[in-house]
Parts: sequence; structure tokens; C-alpha cells
Amino acid sequence: MNTPPTRGRIWFDHLAADATRVDGLPPSVLAADGTLDAGPARFLCVVPDPASPFARARQGEVGLREAWGLAAVVRDALRADKDGERRALVAVVDVRGQAYGRREEMLGIHLACAAAVDAYASARQAGHKVVALLVGGGMSGAFLAHGYQAHRLLALDDPGVVVHAMGREAAARVTRRSVAELDEIAGAQPPMSYRIADYAGLGLLHRLIGGVDAQAPDAQQVGLVREALAEALRDIGPEERDLSVRWTAERSRGGRSASVEVRRRMAEQWAR
Repeated sequence: MNTPPTRGRIWFDHLAADATRVDGLPPSVLAADGTLDAGPARFLCVVPDPASPFARARQGEVGLREAWGLAAVVRDALRADKDGERRALVAVVDVRGQAYGRREEMLGIHLACAAAVDAYASARQAGHKVVALLVGGGMSGAFLAHGYQAHRLLALDDPGVVVHAMGREAAARVTRRSVAELDEIAGAQPPMSYRIADYAGLGLLHRLIGGVDAQAPDAQQVGLVREALAEALRDIGPEERDLSVRWTAERSRGGRSASVEVRRRMAEQWAR
């Protein structure tokens, strides 16, 4: 029986409908070269691979093959563009977490995920504009490896879009609380919340996109998201290489005021 496509695949297929697929990748890593805002762009996504030889990486997790695959395809864009126009990188994010298992630990999943992080960060520092669109889960180390290094983070305003270090059930087990108790705590502590609107309140999102069916978007809604991504690209300055916008932008001064103050004091003491 065929399983329904994940949100990541749905949105990748829509955004990269007219793009040229990149060959030679694991089945769980999708990449395609197309256009966005009239410029070249490479779209990237991680999707489930039920036939993966790594059992812990069959449902959309970022495992060894996924992390190394992302690193390879991003590095490929860096090499190809080093003497010409640097294409944008668009990470379509719907990941369940990193694939932790005994084999993954023995074979160095920490190195694989670090390679993916380094590839995205290197692309950003080399002048590639990087944006990430959260359409489903953005969980734990998987989100760090795929999406979090982007200049701009965008998300669909939908209950199924979640950014967190740990799933509800796992967090309940670790903290010895019920899921209902965790949700009650999250109401007063936004960093503990699983609501994407609360995450947006922390000032990390460039834009929360409403009015879109995350599971079955129509053509108009896909166009709305493409325009939001294009606007995010235009918002990235020509010499912008770091992620300082996350604590200097106006939207960050409310939910991240303490973080901003800590950074100010650290910089002040470092300069002495």
C-alpha cells in the first residue's frame, strides 16, 4: 500500500515543479535546480525512505545518508558557482529529528550532521542566499542540519508545523510529566511551546505565512508561498553573511530581549 506523501515532498514538488532534478543522491534527499525571484535556485528536501538500510532513518529523519547527502549537494552548488552567479538555496523543511541508533552513533552521525551544517553555513558565507521554509516538523538536530543555517526562516502558520528540541511524548517521558502538563507549562513559557506562533514570537522567523493549506495547497497558495520566499531573498543584503539579523531585527527585541542583552554584555567584556 502506498503511503501518502509527506508535507516536505508535497511542497518540494510544488516549488520545484519546473526544476531539473539533481541525480546521484540518496532516495531520501531531493534536490532540484530551478528559479526563484527570476534568479537561479536549488531546492532541497529530506523525505522518508522506507527501504533505507538504516532502520532509524526511514520516516523522514536526518540520518547518515541524509546528512552526508545534504552536505554533498550543497557543496556541489558552491563548487559550481564559485566563479559565477551564486544560486539561492531553498531548504524545504519537514524533518522528524536526527536518526539516533547504535549504528548511527558508531558511524559518526555527529560528523555527518556537522558536515551538513558546515555546508549550509559555508554557502551563506560564500554569498549564496539561503532561505528555509518550514512546512512540517523542524525537530532537534535534524533542523540544525537542514534549515537552521538559513539567512531567513519562514514557516506556514499551521498546527502541524513544529520547531522543538524534542517531541511531545519524548519530552513528557524525560520530564516525567503528562503531555497535557507540558502544554500547560508552554502556555506561560513560549520556548517550551509546540505552537509555531509562539516560536515566531521569539523573533527567529522572518515571516509566518497564513492562509495556506499545508497539506493540499492550491495554485494560488503555492504562488503566495513562492512570493514570500522571493521577498525573503530580496530582504537579504548583498554583503550579509552571518545570522546577526536574528537578534538585531525589530521583531527580535521582544521575545529575545534577554538574549540580545547577553550578547551585548559579552561583546562589551570581550572587547576589554
